[in-house]
Amino acid sequence: MTDLNRRIENQRDLSPHILRMMFDEPFFARILRGINMEFGKAIPTAGVMVKDGDVHMLVNPDFVSSLSDLHIKGLLKHECFHLAFEHCTSRKLEPHSVANVAADLAINSDIPECELPEGGLVPGQVSEEFSQTPLGKLIATLPKHESQEWYFTKIMQDEEATKQVEEGDGEGFDDHGGWGEMSEEERELVKGKIKEAVAEAVKEADRNGKWGSVSGKMRGKLRELVSKEVDWRVILKQFCGMSKRGSRSTTWTNVNTTHIHPVYGPLATGTKRGYTSSIAVYIDQSGSVGNKELELAFGELKSLAKHTEFTTFHFDTEVDEKSEFAWKKNRGLPPMRTRCGGTDFACVTKHANKNRSRFDGYIIITDGEAAKPPVSKLKRCWMLVPSTRLLFTPDKLDYVSNMKWPKGKSAAA
Repeated sequence: MTDLNRRIENQRDLSPHILRMMFDEPFFARILRGINMEFGKAIPTAGVMVKDGDVHMLVNPDFVSSLSDLHIKGLLKHECFHLAFEHCTSRKLEPHSVANVAADLAINSDIPECELPEGGLVPGQVSEEFSQTPLGKLIATLPKHESQEWYFTKIMQDEEATKQVEEGDGEGFDDHGGWGEMSEEERELVKGKIKEAVAEAVKEADRNGKWGSVSGKMRGKLRELVSKEVDWRVILKQFCGMSKRGSRSTTWTNVNTTHIHPVYGPLATGTKRGYTSSIAVYIDQSGSVGNKELELAFGELKSLAKHTEFTTFHFDTEVDEKSEFAWKKNRGLPPMRTRCGGTDFACVTKHANKNRSRFDGYIIITDGEAAKPPVSKLKRCWMLVPSTRLLFTPDKLDYVSNMKWPKGKSAAA
C-alpha cells in the first residue's frame, strides 16, 4: 500500500481526530458525537446536511486525505459552527451562493486561520491574489464576529462582489449542497435535535470549565442560542402531524335543476379529502407520572384531538391490555393506575409493533428511567414528564418532547 493510499484509508475514519478533540476541544467533540459520518464521492470536499430527519457529514476521502491534522481539526470546527448557528436548517437567504459565503465569514471569524483549509474566508484577511478581486477587496474591509445576515447584506450592497460570487468565484472549502431541501415540519424537528445537542455541549463546557479554543464572545453567543428552548408542544404537534394519513369521502352537492343528472337527479357527487391519525398512548405507571403530569400531557393532546384518535394503555414491565381506553377530546382522563411494577420500554415497542395495523404511531408518557428498547416499526414519540430525561440516546427517527410546567406552576401547584 502506497503512502497516499494508506493516508486515504486512515482518514476514512475521523474517530481519532474526534477523540483528540475530546481533550483539547470538548465543546466541538460533544456535537460531533451526534453526527453521522458518511464517506464517498458524492461531493468534492466535505459538508454537513440534513436527510431522513437527521444530521449527516458527507466527506470525500480524497479531499480529507489531502489535509493536515490541523486542517481536519479546523474543518470539523467549521461544520459544528454551521450546525450551531442553524445555517443548514434555516430558510436560505437568496441568492444561495451569497448566503453561503456570508455563513463562512460569520463562523471563520472564530477559528484560528492556521486551522482553516485552503480557501477559507476570514473577514479582514485575504490572500494577495484574492485581494485583487471585488469580493476580496470587500472582505478585506469587513470586521470579524458579525452574523451571517450582516455579511450577506454587505455583499449584496456591492454589485461587483455579488456578481463574482454568483459566477462561482467565492472560494470556500466546504460544500453547502442540500441545505434547505426539507419540509417545514422536518426542518423544525431537526432544528430541535441540533439545538438540544448544542445545549448539552454548552452545559458540559460550562460545568467542566473546558471550552477549548472557543472565545469568550462566542461562548456568549452560544449560550444565547440555546437559552431559547424548542417548545415541547411544537415537537408533539409535529409528531402527530407527520403521523397523519389521508382520508377520502363522497360528498353531494345541489345543482341547477335544469341540468338534472340521469342517475343522481339534481345532486352531483364530489370528493372530500381530509387527514386523520390513530395514535396509541402508553402511560408509564411509575410514581413520577402522576395526576398532575397526566393533566399537563392530556391538556396538550386535547388540542390535537380534532384530527387524531388516541387510544391509551398502561404499562410497567408489561402492557395492560385491559386498560385500553379510547380517549377523545371531551372525555375525562384515563383511569390513573392499574399497574405498579418496574418499567420496561421493550414491552411497549413489542405491543405497538404487533398493532401497527391499528395505529399510525405511538406516544410514551414516561420519566425515561429504563433501558433502551428495540428499534420501532412505527413512529415513536417520547413524551417526558417535567424535570426528567431519557437514560439513553433515542433512535434517530424518534421524537422527544420534554414537557415543561407553565410559568409559575409545578407538580405541587
